[in-house]
Amino acid sequence: MSKKILTSAAGVLVVVAALALYQMGVIDLGPQESDQSGTGGTAANGAPTEGAGETSANGSPDADGALQLLEELSIVEENDPPGYDRSLFPHWESGVRDNCTARQVVLLRDGENVEVDDECQPVSGTWYSEYDGETLNEAGDIDIDHMVPLKEAWRSGASEWTTAERERFANDLDASPQLWAVSASSNRSKSDEDPGDWLPPLESFHCDYAVSWIEVKHTWELTVDPDEARALREVLAGC
Repeated sequence: MSKKILTSAAGVLVVVAALALYQMGVIDLGPQESDQSGTGGTAANGAPTEGAGETSANGSPDADGALQLLEELSIVEENDPPGYDRSLFPHWESGVRDNCTARQVVLLRDGENVEVDDECQPVSGTWYSEYDGETLNEAGDIDIDHMVPLKEAWRSGASEWTTAERERFANDLDASPQLWAVSASSNRSKSDEDPGDWLPPLESFHCDYAVSWIEVKHTWELTVDPDEARALREVLAGC
């Protein structure tokens, strides 16, 4: 008997045996279906499948997380200790990164097609101001806003810091979302107000603003006053 006949016979026996086991309910010959229960799993490449985790569909700020951080802050009546001066928060010193100041770093970070001179000063580029939706083409028209203004920080606990701590706060590029490139007009309109008295003209940015404000205060363990906390909760409720 040839090898080909023997192989065919063996194949038939395997099929017959499989059918017998299937009829007895020992094995299932049907196709393996994907999980349709909605509980999720992992794809072939190890990535989560739909339903495996919850993400924001529209990329909106994490209002729930910010609210939790807000609840962890100390709420105290506003205090304005005497002696405030901007010089107590040294900032825009050169050498923060390479030969750049914190201001110049933010202009580079937040702009499009930014070119700088030998002293790291931007000479061209485009900047979008998140506070009011303006697009600006001159670095001189941009202010670097401290999300939590220096005087507001002073009122919220920074009056008790060392000068070195205040300097780190005023040049914070990494610990919290403290520095923003915005239009000079919006920054000067804000002055040293907290969200109980001022919110950006662009309402679509209010959620991001409230979340960022809370992040800064939480990172630096600053207090909030009752009106400020109330305004932040109202913003987050609409996010």
